Formats: sequence, C-alpha cells, structure tokens
Amino acid sequence: MATKITAAQVKELREKSGAGMMAAKKALVAADGDMGKAMEALREKGVKTAAKKSGRIAAEGLADVAVNDDVAAIVEVNAETDFVAGNKDFQSLVQAIADTIAANKPADLEAANATKMTDGKTIAEAVINATATIGEKISFRRFALLTKTANGHFGAYRHMGGKIAALTVVEGADDEVAKDVAMHVAAINPRYVSRDDVPAEIMDAEKAKLMDEALQEGKPEKIVEKIVVGRLNKFLAEISLDDQEFVKDSDQTVDHYVQSKGGKVVNFVRYEVGEGIEKVEKDFAAEIQAELNK
Repeated sequence: MATKITAAQVKELREKSGAGMMAAKKALVAADGDMGKAMEALREKGVKTAAKKSGRIAAEGLADVAVNDDVAAIVEVNAETDFVAGNKDFQSLVQAIADTIAANKPADLEAANATKMTDGKTIAEAVINATATIGEKISFRRFALLTKTANGHFGAYRHMGGKIAALTVVEGADDEVAKDVAMHVAAINPRYVSRDDVPAEIMDAEKAKLMDEALQEGKPEKIVEKIVVGRLNKFLAEISLDDQEFVKDSDQTVDHYVQSKGGKVVNFVRYEVGEGIEKVEKDFAAEIQAELNK
C-alpha cells in the first residue's frame, strides 16, 4: 500500500529544497514519505539538471548590493534569458547571495560558493537548486567587497531593476552624497577614482598617441606639448571619476561636488550584467517549434 503524502510534508520539503510543488510531491511519493531520501533525490536531480545546462551561455540576470555594518558587497548572478530577472525566486536568490557575501566576506569566488546561507545551503547548492526549479542555467559570476570607516558612507544605486549596479564609498559627507555618486557611476561608467589611480603605462600610451596626432595635424612643435596637456585632461575627464562632470550638475566635477559636502570619494565598483560575455542570439520561435516536434 502506497504511503499517503500530506500537504504538510510537501510544504516542508518545498521550504527545505526550494523545489516546485509537483517535484516535491513526486520525490516524496518515490521515497515513501521519507523526507531525507526525498531531499537527496531532489538534490541529485538538481545536479543533473545543472550539468545538462552547464554548457549554455548565461549573460542576462541581475546585479545587487548588500550592506553589513562597515562591509558592503556587490554581486552579479546570471541567467540565460532576460525573463528570469523578473522571477521573484531569482530576485530573492540574488539578494540572499549578496547578503551572504557581505556577512561572511569570502576571499574569492571558490570560497564564496562554499559559504553557507541562512537556510544552511551553500551558495553553490542554492544556484544548482535554482537551475533545476527555474529551468535555466543560473550562474553566480562575480562579487566585490568594499569597506568603510566609521566616518564613511556607502552609496548604492541599481539601474533598470539591477541590469547595472554601482557601489561607492565616500569618506565624510553623508549617505545621500554617496548615493548621488553611485548614480553617477552607474550612468557614466568611470574606470578610476582619480587621475592618480590611472596606471603610468596607460597615461604614457595616451600621451604618445596624442603627441603623434598633434604632429600629424601639422601643429607647431613648440605648442604641441600644451595641446597634448589639454587633450590629456579631456581624456582623464572621461575615465577618472573625480574629474568627470557631475551628472546632476554639469557645472562642477564629481570631486568638487563631494568636497562641497565635506567628503571625498574613496572607492567604487560598477557591474553591468553580462559585460564581457559573448551573447548568442536565440531564435525562440524555432526553439519552441523544435520542442513541439519532439
């Protein structure tokens, strides 16, 4: 006689595993109501599903930020399609991963994946479960940690629901200023905090290029140096956050704005979902037709 599976058992397994209702019920039926065996079956199924999808390209998804006292984390979690970004389970996963990273401060991605979340699962296990339940390859791609002093402030800004996320640290000033800077970083995408942070080899290469351009334009050699200095300043205004025109007030630079509020930008990180990943254009109509023809 088959073991009767109750709604309470299904609910308990769903909460423990993150599996869907039908998947949880089938696992319990196959395990004759044994919760441990059902959990193991779901785990194995999740691993197999993740393995099947491992070769797929996941270039969509979300970036998010979490703050834990004087530590803040920014993370990027990817999926295969843009639709998943609107999935509440996926959104909760991304936030939970960010919270876990901020709380535990892992040294690298390997350590991060092995870090346990509040429900007892590691981040890697949670990603595998999400791949099985959501039905797409889910990938925890990267994270960064920033710290602040007691007088510092974190600023966070998410654009387009998390397609772009920026995290800043401002010494002095206040939270509002730090958030304003994060908004600027998200919009303008600087590469360095200040001109002093630009590597010497980049400056030397840019100066050599500008010198050559000025000479090719037939500028007199005696004024080439002045021309190059002006163009270098313009170049720095493109890549140095401090030197950029502030997005909310183009009459002043970011550095001038922050200093006027009694602060100084210390650091920032900007993630744009999928940047650097070669995306594959999919013909979804053809995929659906192929599924129908099976």
